Amino acid sequence: MKKLTMATLPRDTRDTLFLLAVIALIILPQVDHLPWWCTTLTTAVLIWRSTLAVQSKPLPSRWWRIALLVVTVAATFATHRTLLGRDAGVTLIVILLALKTLELRARRDAFVVFFLGFFAMLTNFFYSQSLATAITMLLALLGLLTALVNAHMPVGRPPLAQAARTAGWMALAGAPIMFALFLLFPRFAPLWGTPSDAMAGRSGLSNTMRVGTIAELALDERVAARIKFDGNRAPPQSQLYFRGPVLAQFDGREWTALPSWRRGAAGSELRTSGEPLGYEVTLEPSNRPWLLTLDAAPRAPELPGYEVTGSSDLQWFVNRPLSDLVRYRAQSYTRFESGPANSANTLRAYLALPPASNPRTAALAREMLADPALAGAATPALVQAVLQRLRTGGYSYTLEPGVYGNDTADEFWFDRKEGFCEHIASAFVVLMRGMNVPARIVTGYQGGELNGIDGYWVLRQSDAHAWAEVWEAGKGWVRVDPTGAVAPGRVGQSMRLVQAPGLFAGAVIAMSPTFAQNLRATWEAVNNGWNQWVLNYTQSRQLDLLKNIGFEAPSLEDLAYVLLYLLVGASLAGALWTLWERSQHDPWLRLLGRARARLAKAGLAVPDTAPPRQMAALAEAFFGIDESAPLRDWLLKLEAQRYAPAGPGTPAALRAEFCRLPWPARKAGPALLQPG
Repeated sequence: MKKLTMATLPRDTRDTLFLLAVIALIILPQVDHLPWWCTTLTTAVLIWRSTLAVQSKPLPSRWWRIALLVVTVAATFATHRTLLGRDAGVTLIVILLALKTLELRARRDAFVVFFLGFFAMLTNFFYSQSLATAITMLLALLGLLTALVNAHMPVGRPPLAQAARTAGWMALAGAPIMFALFLLFPRFAPLWGTPSDAMAGRSGLSNTMRVGTIAELALDERVAARIKFDGNRAPPQSQLYFRGPVLAQFDGREWTALPSWRRGAAGSELRTSGEPLGYEVTLEPSNRPWLLTLDAAPRAPELPGYEVTGSSDLQWFVNRPLSDLVRYRAQSYTRFESGPANSANTLRAYLALPPASNPRTAALAREMLADPALAGAATPALVQAVLQRLRTGGYSYTLEPGVYGNDTADEFWFDRKEGFCEHIASAFVVLMRGMNVPARIVTGYQGGELNGIDGYWVLRQSDAHAWAEVWEAGKGWVRVDPTGAVAPGRVGQSMRLVQAPGLFAGAVIAMSPTFAQNLRATWEAVNNGWNQWVLNYTQSRQLDLLKNIGFEAPSLEDLAYVLLYLLVGASLAGALWTLWERSQHDPWLRLLGRARARLAKAGLAVPDTAPPRQMAALAEAFFGIDESAPLRDWLLKLEAQRYAPAGPGTPAALRAEFCRLPWPARKAGPALLQPG
């Protein structure tokens, strides 16, 4: 049996398989967002259609297609409870694209598939605008253009490589227009995404912390933010604390933030010292309303398009969830004090503990206060006593401490003696409150990793951290990181708890750890460039571009005018190029074409390949010898001018004579004559 290859397959089969492969590439990035039944049915339909193409079997009947359509619509409605909206719409588009291939008989059907494929390709950006998605969709675009060009080559069996080259040149020809539109088309709002559900299922910091949840983030290597310090003056890694939600209410297992009215009542006196650090943050979408800043930022970060407000616990919020990549500037001081310097009634919220919760920790607090060495001691001495207990009590730092019960502090101090940062911070704060010291938990990110290629510090979800703040008389809130007492290497970058790499990643790391690290840094630098120059190309940066080219106070109207002038200029340049190209054509051939057109207008159609002598003979037979004599003489001169050693006249002279020729009157006759 002869082996089937792309070179030996019939053209219809080859073209169909190629189109199905492109459709599969378009749908592949959607798999994580599609219902399982949609992915299964789409895969089955594409395999079924491929089998029919290879085996040259007839396509399924209309009743099969109608039945599948009814099942698809019903399943979509049952899954999404609607046929409208982003998720339901994408599900229908994907499955309808697959079903349309089952009636792929004529070029008309192929064109419907092409344009439905273009639309399905765009829906990928509803869920992700990453560089990987863009590269995948660029390949899909070239594949669809190749299939479209191939469909316009109906004769013979042209190779797909030829169609691919034409498609590539088409894409390159359109690239300048796309680039101009990208730079200058006014941007009124984020192009893609629906903020209400764009980040569904994404992990990250929350305004609540159940003991054990941050350990889950330690397994997530996705980027949370990138930071670029002015002049590359980054502080030591041990000082890189990026502040997130501050939690003060505790029910025994879960910490939550105080209501905004209680946070505001506590006062936000911030006292800084030393030199400020300026930096720029590129924050990944989180669907949360808070901004990450290095502890502590006295002024609101600069984020155009958002209203930024602060709270007494040094958090900064925006007026809507961040469902898109944002970039903002901030300034922070690593040496600071905050909060009331003297005791106040508002500190009572930071002493509260649930009744009858963690009784052994409460007893430990009373026991430590009864110790003569700590009797009447100030807060710093109590803090050091607790940290010393963590250092010497056999406590360990682990990613898998097991499932804690309701009395989490008791379990940590007396039973398990191991935990992740939130276990340690929570137990520390509960014990400090038991000793009548106001304390709270701060969540955020600590450390980070410097990418030596682009100079950005990268914060990952695995850098998520929880630490404590205690109140000291005369100072206010003071940071204490109890995890550093158990695992000093965690405060910085020398110690991270991560899950074991997969088989492939483990093999690459085993062969060359440096190569794997450089490869990751390079990819992240490229991806960061995509974020900075493409995803974060905002309206303000468009107006900055106009300033750079001479506009003093640019506006959206100026932007529209520049785009209009550019498009008009490009159109005129195209017209001039067309005229120039026409002028480069052979003037002799143009004269011959004009003569052929005039003969057709007079009723005589001659073959496109007829030379002047043959055209003269056809005219003489059709119009008669006398009436066609001037035209016959002119055609013979045209032939002699081209082929005789010293032809009569020039193309310009023959063109002038052509305009003066007396043409025969139009007469009925056969559409095409051959010389007799």
